[in-house]
Amino acid sequence: MSEVWEKLKSNKLAMFGLAILILLISCAIFAPMFSPYDVSAQSLSEQNLPPSSAHWFGTDDLGRDVFVRTWYGARISLFVGFMAALIDLFVGVTYGGFSGLKGGRTDTIMMRIVEILYGLPNLLIVILLMVVMGSSLFTIIVALTVTGWIGMARLVRGQVLQLKNYEFVQASRLLGGGNAHIIRKHLIPNAIGPIIVQMTLTVPSAIFAEAALSFLGLGVQAPHASWGVMTNDALGVILSGEWWQLFFPASCISLTMFGFNVLGDGLQDAIDPRLQGKRR
Repeated sequence: MSEVWEKLKSNKLAMFGLAILILLISCAIFAPMFSPYDVSAQSLSEQNLPPSSAHWFGTDDLGRDVFVRTWYGARISLFVGFMAALIDLFVGVTYGGFSGLKGGRTDTIMMRIVEILYGLPNLLIVILLMVVMGSSLFTIIVALTVTGWIGMARLVRGQVLQLKNYEFVQASRLLGGGNAHIIRKHLIPNAIGPIIVQMTLTVPSAIFAEAALSFLGLGVQAPHASWGVMTNDALGVILSGEWWQLFFPASCISLTMFGFNVLGDGLQDAIDPRLQGKRR
């Protein structure tokens, strides 16, 4: 891991992306503490004010401080992204690892199930879950992870298929190691690099999906704020010249996507330098 870190540090673009993510996460945690405004407090006498020393990011059509709402929204958007990635990691690694290790008919059946789930339209699943479970943050996370783990499962299965015939895996099996032990102690540690790269790509995908759902009115509901909710609310006033209401949450979404993607590319280059020449 130290060698990977040294290679990653030499990638200036990846380190720039990492710095952006650290800054965004730090602002999400600490920035609201330095503002006197409450996230849901309304002031009709301060509607649609441009950025100023009093309101750094301006105010919205209800007089709420956009600065505070942006960073509270970051907490929700980042929480959804990281939770979805962790659930995808657990389910995908378990499912893909077991499928690849068992092989044969079991692997065939499990992969056919994956292909069926992969063909289901995500938006339809989300709408059905919203109807059955109601609109909530928990429902959004469930909706994003119902099929979100498929990519991780395919990746882990491919890695396991390559690794399971190695001598150290065969030796562990001869010594009485069960499937769970082999996956946990031998296969996953040797496939950790691609898994980490996949996670860095899963987080921004989940954040963008949450923003899209909130933008369509299927995500986080008022009075809670997320970047998607804020961009949706800003559409009603953007033509009137209140650009700041859309600019700041949309910029945060773009920076988050950029940061995770360049960090993922840098990790991929650091873990497997052969891919660097192929992409470039």
